[in-house]
Amino acid sequence: MSSPTNSGHSPGGPPAPPPAIAPLTGPALALLTIAAALSTFMEILDITIANVSIPTIAGALGVAPSQGTWIISSYSVAAAIAVPLTGWLARRIGEVKLFSISVLAFTLMSALAAFSVNLQMLVIFRLLQGLVSGPMVPLSQTLLVRNFPPEKRGAAMGLWAMTIILAPIAGPLLGGYISDNFHWSWIFLINIPIGLFGGITIWTLMRKRESPIVKVPLDTVGLLLLVVGVGSLQLMLEIGKDYDWFASSFITSLGLIAVVALTFFIAWALTAEHPIVELQLFGDKNFRYGVILLSVGFMTYFGSVVIFPLWLQMVMGYTSAQAGLAMAPIGIFMLILSPIIARNIARLNLRALATFAFTVMGAVSLWNTQMSLDVGFWDIVNPRLVQGIGMSCFFLPVQALMLSNITPDHMAGATGLSNFLRTLGAAMGTAISVTMWEHLSIDHHARLVENVSRYSSASSEYLGTLRAGGLSTDQAYAVVERMINAQSYMLATNEFFLYSAVAFFLLTGLVWLTRPKKNVVASLGH
Repeated sequence: MSSPTNSGHSPGGPPAPPPAIAPLTGPALALLTIAAALSTFMEILDITIANVSIPTIAGALGVAPSQGTWIISSYSVAAAIAVPLTGWLARRIGEVKLFSISVLAFTLMSALAAFSVNLQMLVIFRLLQGLVSGPMVPLSQTLLVRNFPPEKRGAAMGLWAMTIILAPIAGPLLGGYISDNFHWSWIFLINIPIGLFGGITIWTLMRKRESPIVKVPLDTVGLLLLVVGVGSLQLMLEIGKDYDWFASSFITSLGLIAVVALTFFIAWALTAEHPIVELQLFGDKNFRYGVILLSVGFMTYFGSVVIFPLWLQMVMGYTSAQAGLAMAPIGIFMLILSPIIARNIARLNLRALATFAFTVMGAVSLWNTQMSLDVGFWDIVNPRLVQGIGMSCFFLPVQALMLSNITPDHMAGATGLSNFLRTLGAAMGTAISVTMWEHLSIDHHARLVENVSRYSSASSEYLGTLRAGGLSTDQAYAVVERMINAQSYMLATNEFFLYSAVAFFLLTGLVWLTRPKKNVVASLGH
Protein backbone atom coordinates (compact mmCIF):
# COMPACT_ATOMS: atom_id res chain seq x y z
CA MET A 1 0.00 0.00 0.00
CA SER A 2 1.43 3.39 -0.92
CA SER A 3 2.46 5.90 1.67
CA PRO A 4 0.07 8.76 2.27
CA THR A 5 2.94 11.19 2.38
CA ASN A 6 4.79 12.38 -0.64
CA SER A 7 2.27 10.68 -2.91
CA GLY A 8 -0.05 12.52 -5.20
CA HIS A 9 -3.27 10.59 -4.76
CA SER A 10 -5.74 9.68 -2.06
CA PRO A 11 -7.05 6.19 -1.37
CA GLY A 12 -9.85 5.36 -3.72
CA GLY A 13 -9.14 8.39 -5.92
CA PRO A 14 -7.46 8.90 -9.30
CA PRO A 15 -3.69 8.78 -9.40
CA ALA A 16 -3.36 12.43 -10.47
CA PRO A 17 -2.88 14.94 -7.66
CA PRO A 18 -5.61 17.52 -7.11
CA PRO A 19 -5.10 20.81 -8.92
CA ALA A 20 -3.36 23.50 -6.90
CA ILE A 21 -5.58 26.26 -5.54
CA ALA A 22 -4.27 29.81 -5.77
CA PRO A 23 -3.88 31.33 -2.30
CA LEU A 24 -6.35 33.93 -1.08
CA THR A 25 -5.21 37.51 -0.61
CA GLY A 26 -6.44 40.79 0.82
CA PRO A 27 -9.84 41.11 2.55
CA ALA A 28 -10.90 37.58 1.54
CA LEU A 29 -7.89 36.10 3.36
CA ALA A 30 -8.57 38.26 6.43
CA LEU A 31 -12.23 37.17 6.51
CA LEU A 32 -11.27 33.49 6.16
CA THR A 33 -8.80 33.85 9.02
CA ILE A 34 -11.28 35.56 11.34
CA ALA A 35 -14.11 33.13 10.54
CA ALA A 36 -11.95 30.01 10.95
CA ALA A 37 -10.30 31.28 14.14
CA LEU A 38 -13.59 32.30 15.77
CA SER A 39 -15.23 28.99 14.85
CA THR A 40 -12.33 27.03 16.33
CA PHE A 41 -12.24 29.22 19.43
CA MET A 42 -16.00 28.74 19.90
CA GLU A 43 -15.80 24.95 19.72
CA ILE A 44 -12.88 24.59 22.15
CA LEU A 45 -14.30 27.24 24.47
CA ASP A 46 -17.57 25.30 24.64
CA ILE A 47 -15.78 22.33 26.23
CA THR A 48 -14.25 24.24 29.15
CA ILE A 49 -16.89 26.95 29.58
CA ALA A 50 -19.43 24.32 30.63
CA ASN A 51 -17.08 22.59 33.09
CA VAL A 52 -17.19 25.34 35.72
CA SER A 53 -20.93 25.82 35.25
CA ILE A 54 -22.03 22.26 36.05
CA PRO A 55 -23.16 23.04 39.63
CA THR A 56 -25.20 26.02 38.40
CA ILE A 57 -26.82 24.08 35.54
CA ALA A 58 -27.50 21.03 37.71
CA GLY A 59 -29.15 23.19 40.36
CA ALA A 60 -31.31 24.99 37.80
CA LEU A 61 -32.46 21.67 36.29
CA GLY A 62 -33.08 20.09 39.70
CA VAL A 63 -30.46 17.32 39.52
CA ALA A 64 -27.38 16.43 41.53
CA PRO A 65 -23.98 17.77 40.35
CA SER A 66 -22.83 14.17 39.81
CA GLN A 67 -25.64 13.74 37.27
CA GLY A 68 -24.79 17.08 35.72
CA THR A 69 -21.36 15.79 34.69
CA TRP A 70 -23.09 13.92 31.86
CA ILE A 71 -23.39 17.33 30.19
CA ILE A 72 -19.61 17.14 29.76
CA SER A 73 -19.25 13.40 29.21
CA SER A 74 -21.87 13.18 26.45
CA TYR A 75 -20.13 15.92 24.46
CA SER A 76 -16.63 14.51 24.96
CA VAL A 77 -17.55 10.96 23.95
CA ALA A 78 -19.36 12.10 20.79
CA ALA A 79 -16.58 14.50 19.77
CA ALA A 80 -13.91 11.83 20.34
CA ILE A 81 -15.72 9.54 17.90
CA ALA A 82 -16.32 12.25 15.29
CA VAL A 83 -12.87 13.87 15.08
CA PRO A 84 -10.96 10.93 13.50
CA LEU A 85 -13.72 10.60 10.86
CA THR A 86 -12.84 14.05 9.48
CA GLY A 87 -10.57 12.80 6.70
CA TRP A 88 -13.09 10.30 5.30
CA LEU A 89 -16.00 12.76 5.50
CA ALA A 90 -13.93 15.52 3.86
CA ARG A 91 -13.11 13.27 0.92
CA ARG A 92 -16.76 12.31 0.52
CA ILE A 93 -18.42 15.75 0.64
CA GLY A 94 -15.58 18.28 0.46
CA GLU A 95 -13.69 20.20 3.13
CA VAL A 96 -15.52 23.51 2.67
CA LYS A 97 -19.00 22.00 2.71
CA LEU A 98 -18.17 19.77 5.70
CA PHE A 99 -16.72 22.65 7.72
CA SER A 100 -19.67 24.96 6.97
CA ILE A 101 -22.23 22.26 7.82
CA SER A 102 -20.38 21.42 11.04
CA VAL A 103 -20.25 25.04 12.21
CA LEU A 104 -23.91 25.74 11.41
CA ALA A 105 -25.08 22.44 12.93
CA PHE A 106 -22.99 23.18 16.03
CA THR A 107 -24.72 26.55 16.27
CA LEU A 108 -28.16 24.94 15.99
CA MET A 109 -27.34 22.37 18.69
CA SER A 110 -26.07 25.19 20.92
CA ALA A 111 -29.42 26.99 20.58
CA LEU A 112 -31.37 23.80 21.32
CA ALA A 113 -29.14 23.07 24.35
CA ALA A 114 -29.79 26.59 25.67
CA PHE A 115 -33.55 26.02 25.61
CA SER A 116 -33.46 22.58 27.24
CA VAL A 117 -35.95 22.21 30.08
CA ASN A 118 -34.50 19.11 31.70
CA LEU A 119 -31.23 17.21 31.95
CA GLN A 120 -32.23 14.54 29.42
CA MET A 121 -32.83 17.15 26.70
CA LEU A 122 -29.60 18.94 27.47
CA VAL A 123 -27.53 15.72 27.39
CA ILE A 124 -29.07 14.70 24.04
CA PHE A 125 -28.32 18.07 22.44
CA ARG A 126 -24.81 18.10 23.91
CA LEU A 127 -24.27 14.63 22.43
CA LEU A 128 -25.39 15.87 19.01
CA GLN A 129 -23.29 19.01 19.46
CA GLY A 130 -20.23 16.84 20.07
CA LEU A 131 -20.94 14.71 16.99
CA VAL A 132 -21.19 17.68 14.62
CA SER A 133 -18.22 19.47 16.23
CA GLY A 134 -15.69 16.80 15.22
CA PRO A 135 -14.48 18.27 11.88
CA MET A 136 -14.35 21.90 13.05
CA VAL A 137 -10.89 22.10 14.61
CA PRO A 138 -8.96 19.90 12.12
CA LEU A 139 -10.64 21.45 9.07
CA SER A 140 -10.05 25.01 10.28
CA GLN A 141 -6.35 24.15 10.29
CA THR A 142 -6.57 22.51 6.86
CA LEU A 143 -8.43 25.44 5.28
CA LEU A 144 -5.94 27.96 6.63
CA VAL A 145 -2.91 25.99 5.43
CA ARG A 146 -4.36 25.37 1.96
CA ASN A 147 -5.51 28.94 1.31
CA PHE A 148 -2.68 31.01 2.78
CA PRO A 149 0.28 32.01 0.58
CA PRO A 150 3.30 29.79 1.34
CA GLU A 151 5.26 32.66 2.89
CA LYS A 152 2.39 33.40 5.32
CA ARG A 153 1.53 29.85 6.38
CA GLY A 154 3.59 30.23 9.54
CA ALA A 155 1.38 33.14 10.59
CA ALA A 156 -1.73 31.06 9.86
CA MET A 157 -0.44 28.20 11.98
CA GLY A 158 0.48 30.62 14.76
CA LEU A 159 -3.00 32.08 14.86
CA TRP A 160 -4.56 28.61 14.86
CA ALA A 161 -2.26 27.49 17.67
CA MET A 162 -3.21 30.53 19.76
CA THR A 163 -6.93 29.67 19.52
CA ILE A 164 -6.24 26.06 20.56
CA ILE A 165 -4.28 27.05 23.67
CA LEU A 166 -6.05 30.24 24.76
CA ALA A 167 -9.62 28.93 24.50
CA PRO A 168 -9.25 26.46 27.43
CA ILE A 169 -7.88 29.32 29.54
CA ALA A 170 -10.70 31.71 28.64
CA GLY A 171 -13.41 29.06 29.14
CA PRO A 172 -13.40 28.86 32.95
CA LEU A 173 -13.18 32.66 33.28
CA LEU A 174 -16.11 33.29 30.95
CA GLY A 175 -18.11 30.35 32.27
CA GLY A 176 -17.71 31.51 35.86
CA TYR A 177 -18.68 35.08 34.96
CA ILE A 178 -21.81 33.99 33.08
CA SER A 179 -22.84 31.58 35.85
CA ASP A 180 -22.48 34.31 38.49
CA ASN A 181 -24.25 37.07 36.56
CA PHE A 182 -26.59 35.59 33.93
CA HIS A 183 -28.79 32.57 33.24
CA TRP A 184 -26.79 29.43 32.42
CA SER A 185 -28.32 29.26 28.92
CA TRP A 186 -26.07 32.14 27.84
CA ILE A 187 -23.15 29.70 27.94
CA PHE A 188 -24.65 28.24 24.75
CA LEU A 189 -26.46 31.29 23.36
CA ILE A 190 -23.21 33.21 22.88
CA ASN A 191 -22.30 30.64 20.21
CA ILE A 192 -25.14 31.67 17.91
CA PRO A 193 -23.77 34.92 16.40
CA ILE A 194 -20.24 33.50 16.22
CA GLY A 195 -21.41 30.27 14.57
CA LEU A 196 -23.65 32.01 12.05
CA PHE A 197 -20.84 34.39 11.08
CA GLY A 198 -18.26 31.59 10.81
CA GLY A 199 -20.37 29.12 8.86
CA ILE A 200 -21.90 31.61 6.41
CA THR A 201 -18.62 33.46 5.85
CA ILE A 202 -16.62 30.31 5.10
CA TRP A 203 -19.28 29.00 2.69
CA THR A 204 -19.61 32.35 0.90
CA LEU A 205 -15.85 32.77 0.49
CA MET A 206 -14.86 29.18 -0.19
CA ARG A 207 -17.70 27.36 -1.96
CA LYS A 208 -15.94 27.73 -5.32
CA ARG A 209 -12.63 26.57 -3.83
CA GLU A 210 -13.87 23.17 -2.73
CA SER A 211 -11.42 20.31 -2.27
CA PRO A 212 -11.62 17.33 -4.68
CA ILE A 213 -14.46 14.94 -3.82
CA VAL A 214 -13.75 11.21 -3.97
CA LYS A 215 -16.58 8.69 -3.59
CA VAL A 216 -14.78 6.47 -1.13
CA PRO A 217 -16.94 3.54 0.02
CA LEU A 218 -18.01 3.46 3.65
CA ASP A 219 -15.83 1.21 5.80
CA THR A 220 -18.69 -0.15 7.91
CA VAL A 221 -16.59 -2.57 9.95
CA GLY A 222 -13.95 0.05 10.70
CA LEU A 223 -16.60 2.62 11.64
CA LEU A 224 -18.32 0.19 14.03
CA LEU A 225 -15.04 -0.77 15.70
CA LEU A 226 -14.04 2.91 15.97
CA VAL A 227 -17.35 3.95 17.55
CA VAL A 228 -17.29 1.10 20.08
CA GLY A 229 -13.57 1.38 20.90
CA VAL A 230 -13.20 5.16 21.11
CA GLY A 231 -16.61 5.60 22.76
CA SER A 232 -15.77 3.07 25.48
CA LEU A 233 -12.30 4.53 26.05
CA GLN A 234 -13.50 8.13 26.26
CA LEU A 235 -16.41 7.22 28.55
CA MET A 236 -14.03 5.30 30.81
CA LEU A 237 -11.74 8.33 31.06
CA GLU A 238 -14.65 10.69 31.70
CA ILE A 239 -16.43 8.77 34.50
CA GLY A 240 -13.74 6.39 35.79
CA LYS A 241 -12.93 8.54 38.83
CA ASP A 242 -16.56 8.58 39.96
CA TYR A 243 -16.64 4.77 39.92
CA ASP A 244 -13.24 4.24 41.61
CA TRP A 245 -11.72 3.13 38.33
CA PHE A 246 -11.07 -0.60 37.97
CA ALA A 247 -12.59 -1.40 41.33
CA SER A 248 -15.84 -1.06 39.37
CA SER A 249 -16.90 -3.91 37.07
CA PHE A 250 -18.52 -1.32 34.78
CA ILE A 251 -15.28 0.61 34.25
CA THR A 252 -13.34 -2.65 33.87
CA SER A 253 -15.80 -3.77 31.19
CA LEU A 254 -15.44 -0.45 29.36
CA GLY A 255 -11.65 -0.82 29.44
CA LEU A 256 -11.75 -4.38 28.09
CA ILE A 257 -14.20 -3.41 25.34
CA ALA A 258 -11.99 -0.47 24.36
CA VAL A 259 -8.83 -2.62 24.20
CA VAL A 260 -10.45 -5.38 22.14
CA ALA A 261 -12.32 -3.04 19.77
CA LEU A 262 -9.34 -0.74 19.17
CA THR A 263 -6.97 -3.69 18.64
CA PHE A 264 -9.26 -5.08 15.94
CA PHE A 265 -9.72 -1.57 14.55
CA ILE A 266 -5.98 -1.03 14.12
CA ALA A 267 -5.56 -4.41 12.42
CA TRP A 268 -8.53 -3.72 10.15
CA ALA A 269 -7.51 -0.15 9.25
CA LEU A 270 -3.99 -1.22 8.29
CA THR A 271 -5.26 -3.88 5.87
CA ALA A 272 -8.55 -2.47 4.53
CA GLU A 273 -8.58 -1.06 1.00
CA HIS A 274 -10.54 2.05 1.99
CA PRO A 275 -10.09 2.51 5.79
CA ILE A 276 -12.27 4.98 7.65
CA VAL A 277 -9.11 6.41 9.30
CA GLU A 278 -5.72 6.63 7.54
CA LEU A 279 -3.41 4.93 10.03
CA GLN A 280 -0.86 4.63 7.21
CA LEU A 281 -0.01 8.24 7.99
CA PHE A 282 2.07 6.93 10.89
CA GLY A 283 4.46 5.48 8.34
CA ASP A 284 5.92 8.98 8.04
CA LYS A 285 8.53 9.54 10.75
CA ASN A 286 7.77 13.23 11.24
CA PHE A 287 4.05 12.62 11.60
CA ARG A 288 4.59 9.66 13.94
CA TYR A 289 6.94 11.42 16.35
CA GLY A 290 5.11 14.73 15.97
CA VAL A 291 1.85 13.15 17.12
CA ILE A 292 3.60 11.60 20.14
CA LEU A 293 5.14 14.97 21.07
CA LEU A 294 1.83 16.75 20.61
CA SER A 295 -0.27 14.20 22.52
CA VAL A 296 2.10 13.54 25.44
CA GLY A 297 3.05 17.22 25.69
CA PHE A 298 -0.60 18.26 25.76
CA MET A 299 -1.43 15.47 28.22
CA THR A 300 1.25 16.65 30.65
CA TYR A 301 0.35 20.31 30.21
CA PHE A 302 -3.37 19.65 30.64
CA GLY A 303 -2.68 17.73 33.84
CA SER A 304 -1.23 20.90 35.36
CA VAL A 305 -4.16 22.95 34.02
CA VAL A 306 -6.51 20.65 35.96
CA ILE A 307 -4.50 20.17 39.17
CA PHE A 308 -3.49 23.78 39.77
CA PRO A 309 -7.05 25.20 40.05
CA LEU A 310 -8.08 22.21 42.20
CA TRP A 311 -5.22 22.91 44.59
CA LEU A 312 -6.00 26.63 44.68
CA GLN A 313 -9.68 26.07 45.45
CA MET A 314 -9.53 23.01 47.73
CA VAL A 315 -6.40 23.87 49.71
CA MET A 316 -5.63 27.56 49.32
CA GLY A 317 -9.24 28.80 49.63
CA TYR A 318 -9.45 30.54 46.25
CA THR A 319 -12.81 31.00 44.56
CA SER A 320 -13.24 29.68 41.00
CA ALA A 321 -12.91 33.24 39.67
CA GLN A 322 -9.70 33.84 41.66
CA ALA A 323 -8.28 30.51 40.49
CA GLY A 324 -9.08 31.46 36.91
CA LEU A 325 -7.31 34.80 37.31
CA ALA A 326 -4.26 33.05 38.75
CA MET A 327 -4.13 30.72 35.73
CA ALA A 328 -4.89 33.33 33.06
CA PRO A 329 -1.40 34.98 32.87
CA ILE A 330 -0.15 31.99 30.90
CA GLY A 331 -1.82 33.66 27.93
CA ILE A 332 0.11 36.94 28.16
CA PHE A 333 3.40 35.82 26.61
CA MET A 334 1.50 33.57 24.22
CA LEU A 335 -0.29 36.59 22.80
CA ILE A 336 3.01 38.44 22.48
CA LEU A 337 5.31 35.67 21.26
CA SER A 338 3.09 33.47 19.07
CA PRO A 339 2.76 36.02 16.22
CA ILE A 340 6.50 36.75 16.36
CA ILE A 341 7.41 33.05 16.21
CA ALA A 342 4.85 32.48 13.46
CA ARG A 343 6.25 35.24 11.24
CA ASN A 344 9.82 34.01 11.64
CA ILE A 345 9.31 30.28 11.85
CA ALA A 346 10.78 29.61 8.39
CA ARG A 347 14.09 31.01 9.69
CA LEU A 348 14.04 29.17 13.02
CA ASN A 349 15.37 25.75 13.92
CA LEU A 350 12.10 23.99 14.77
CA ARG A 351 13.69 21.16 16.73
CA ALA A 352 15.72 23.59 18.84
CA LEU A 353 12.61 25.70 19.43
CA ALA A 354 10.55 22.68 20.52
CA THR A 355 13.41 21.51 22.77
CA PHE A 356 13.51 24.95 24.36
CA ALA A 357 9.73 24.79 24.90
CA PHE A 358 9.83 21.43 26.70
CA THR A 359 12.85 22.58 28.75
CA VAL A 360 11.01 25.73 29.88
CA MET A 361 7.87 23.77 30.79
CA GLY A 362 9.96 21.23 32.67
CA ALA A 363 11.74 24.03 34.55
CA VAL A 364 8.39 25.64 35.43
CA SER A 365 7.16 22.30 36.74
CA LEU A 366 10.27 22.12 38.97
CA TRP A 367 9.54 25.69 40.08
CA ASN A 368 6.05 24.56 41.08
CA THR A 369 7.52 21.87 43.33
CA GLN A 370 8.74 24.67 45.61
CA MET A 371 5.21 25.87 46.42
CA SER A 372 4.01 25.92 50.02
CA LEU A 373 0.86 26.87 51.90
CA ASP A 374 2.36 30.31 52.54
CA VAL A 375 2.70 31.39 48.88
CA GLY A 376 1.08 34.64 47.81
CA PHE A 377 -0.84 35.43 44.65
CA TRP A 378 2.19 36.64 42.69
CA ASP A 379 4.20 33.58 43.72
CA ILE A 380 1.50 31.57 41.94
CA VAL A 381 1.22 33.89 38.93
CA ASN A 382 4.93 34.17 38.07
CA PRO A 383 5.39 30.50 37.01
CA ARG A 384 2.25 30.81 34.86
CA LEU A 385 3.81 33.78 33.07
CA VAL A 386 6.98 31.84 32.28
CA GLN A 387 4.96 28.78 31.25
CA GLY A 388 3.38 30.96 28.56
CA ILE A 389 6.83 31.31 26.97
CA GLY A 390 7.15 27.54 26.79
CA MET A 391 3.67 27.03 25.34
CA SER A 392 4.34 29.68 22.68
CA CYS A 393 7.34 27.67 21.48
CA PHE A 394 5.69 24.25 21.78
CA PHE A 395 2.55 24.04 19.72
CA LEU A 396 3.52 25.70 16.45
CA PRO A 397 6.94 24.02 15.87
CA VAL A 398 5.55 20.58 16.72
CA GLN A 399 2.57 21.08 14.39
CA ALA A 400 4.87 22.24 11.58
CA LEU A 401 7.21 19.27 12.05
CA MET A 402 4.32 16.83 12.23
CA LEU A 403 2.63 17.95 8.99
CA SER A 404 5.75 18.73 6.97
CA ASN A 405 5.47 15.68 4.67
CA ILE A 406 1.67 15.53 4.39
CA THR A 407 0.21 16.16 0.92
CA PRO A 408 -2.98 18.21 0.35
CA ASP A 409 -5.24 15.21 -0.27
CA HIS A 410 -4.24 13.74 3.11
CA MET A 411 -4.16 16.98 5.11
CA ALA A 412 -7.73 16.67 6.44
CA GLY A 413 -7.11 13.07 7.52
CA ALA A 414 -3.81 13.98 9.17
CA THR A 415 -5.19 16.96 11.07
CA GLY A 416 -8.25 14.95 12.11
CA LEU A 417 -6.14 12.09 13.44
CA SER A 418 -3.63 14.36 15.21
CA ASN A 419 -6.37 16.47 16.79
CA PHE A 420 -8.16 13.35 17.97
CA LEU A 421 -5.00 12.08 19.67
CA ARG A 422 -4.30 15.54 21.14
CA THR A 423 -7.83 15.63 22.60
CA LEU A 424 -7.45 12.06 23.85
CA GLY A 425 -4.15 13.07 25.45
CA ALA A 426 -5.90 15.92 27.26
CA ALA A 427 -8.60 13.52 28.50
CA MET A 428 -5.98 11.06 29.70
CA GLY A 429 -4.04 13.89 31.33
CA THR A 430 -7.13 14.93 33.25
CA ALA A 431 -7.98 11.40 34.37
CA ILE A 432 -4.42 10.42 35.29
CA SER A 433 -3.53 13.69 37.05
CA VAL A 434 -6.62 13.84 39.28
CA THR A 435 -6.31 10.16 40.25
CA MET A 436 -2.57 10.47 40.87
CA TRP A 437 -3.03 13.65 42.91
CA GLU A 438 -5.64 12.05 45.17
CA HIS A 439 -3.60 8.86 45.66
CA LEU A 440 -0.45 10.87 46.45
CA SER A 441 -2.37 12.96 48.99
CA ILE A 442 -3.68 9.79 50.68
CA ASP A 443 -0.15 8.43 50.88
CA HIS A 444 1.26 11.66 52.34
CA HIS A 445 -1.67 11.89 54.78
CA ALA A 446 -0.88 8.41 56.09
CA ARG A 447 2.77 9.31 56.60
CA LEU A 448 1.99 12.58 58.38
CA VAL A 449 -0.59 10.98 60.68
CA GLU A 450 2.08 8.56 61.92
CA ASN A 451 3.73 11.51 63.67
CA VAL A 452 0.63 12.51 65.61
CA SER A 453 0.31 10.44 68.76
CA ARG A 454 0.49 10.74 72.51
CA TYR A 455 4.08 9.48 72.31
CA SER A 456 5.18 12.40 70.11
CA SER A 457 6.37 15.34 72.19
CA ALA A 458 5.90 17.79 69.30
CA SER A 459 2.29 16.82 68.62
CA SER A 460 1.46 16.67 72.35
CA GLU A 461 2.91 20.14 72.83
CA TYR A 462 0.95 21.56 69.86
CA LEU A 463 -2.30 19.96 71.02
CA GLY A 464 -1.65 21.35 74.49
CA THR A 465 -1.21 24.84 73.03
CA LEU A 466 -4.54 24.53 71.20
CA ARG A 467 -6.33 23.38 74.35
CA ALA A 468 -4.76 26.20 76.30
CA GLY A 469 -6.29 28.55 73.75
CA GLY A 470 -9.77 27.39 74.72
CA LEU A 471 -10.34 24.49 72.34
CA SER A 472 -11.69 21.15 73.49
CA THR A 473 -9.70 18.00 72.77
CA ASP A 474 -11.95 17.11 69.81
CA GLN A 475 -11.68 20.63 68.43
CA ALA A 476 -7.89 20.54 68.78
CA TYR A 477 -7.68 17.26 66.91
CA ALA A 478 -9.99 18.69 64.20
CA VAL A 479 -7.57 21.60 63.72
CA VAL A 480 -4.65 19.20 63.41
CA GLU A 481 -6.58 17.07 60.91
CA ARG A 482 -7.28 20.11 58.73
CA MET A 483 -3.60 21.03 58.81
CA ILE A 484 -2.59 17.49 57.87
CA ASN A 485 -5.08 17.44 55.00
CA ALA A 486 -3.78 20.75 53.67
CA GLN A 487 -0.14 19.64 53.91
CA SER A 488 -0.97 16.28 52.32
CA TYR A 489 -2.47 17.95 49.25
CA MET A 490 0.40 20.43 49.16
CA LEU A 491 3.00 17.64 49.17
CA ALA A 492 0.96 15.72 46.57
CA THR A 493 0.90 18.82 44.36
CA ASN A 494 4.66 19.24 44.61
CA GLU A 495 5.26 15.57 43.82
CA PHE A 496 2.86 15.69 40.87
CA PHE A 497 4.76 18.58 39.33
CA LEU A 498 8.03 16.71 39.83
CA TYR A 499 6.69 13.87 37.69
CA SER A 500 5.46 16.43 35.14
CA ALA A 501 8.96 17.91 34.94
CA VAL A 502 10.43 14.47 34.22
CA ALA A 503 7.89 13.92 31.41
CA PHE A 504 8.68 17.28 29.78
CA PHE A 505 12.43 16.72 29.97
CA LEU A 506 12.08 13.26 28.39
CA LEU A 507 10.21 14.79 25.44
CA THR A 508 13.25 16.92 24.58
CA GLY A 509 15.06 13.79 23.36
CA LEU A 510 12.13 12.66 21.20
CA VAL A 511 12.14 15.97 19.32
CA TRP A 512 15.44 15.10 17.65
CA LEU A 513 14.06 11.92 16.08
CA THR A 514 12.17 14.08 13.55
CA ARG A 515 13.76 15.15 10.25
CA PRO A 516 12.38 18.56 9.22
CA LYS A 517 12.59 19.87 5.69
CA LYS A 518 14.68 22.94 4.91
CA ASN A 519 11.60 25.17 4.53
CA VAL A 520 9.11 23.14 6.49
CA VAL A 521 6.35 25.76 6.81
CA ALA A 522 6.16 26.66 3.14
CA SER A 523 6.01 22.95 2.30
CA LEU A 524 2.84 22.39 4.33
CA GLY A 525 0.02 21.24 2.12
CA HIS A 526 2.28 20.68 -0.91
